[in-house]
Amino acid sequence: MPDPDTQEPTDELAPNVIKWCQSLGSDATTVTDILGSGGSAVIDAIEKGISEANSKAISRAQLVQKWTILPSDFSVAGGELGPTLKLKRLVICRKYAKAIETLYSSTTD
Repeated sequence: MPDPDTQEPTDELAPNVIKWCQSLGSDATTVTDILGSGGSAVIDAIEKGISEANSKAISRAQLVQKWTILPSDFSVAGGELGPTLKLKRLVICRKYAKAIETLYSSTTD
């Protein structure tokens, strides 16, 4: 959820997301909670949603094949977005190189 004054992303989840996590049996209130050991129910629910969406895809090109949860949203302040909110691909690739490498080094599809 962005800070209301600076619009920089925070670790806090939005109230509707917290409510959704609670409906899954998770006590997560931050992204860190989800990325930690308390987020397995949330991760499972996301994977279930992706599987459901993939089952409706009409071609392999439309499938979500790999995904991850990043520690914060992309933002202008974080450097991932330019002033016109376009993605800065080079910055993202450098900043999240480890996460990207993990996605592409896994052997499962």
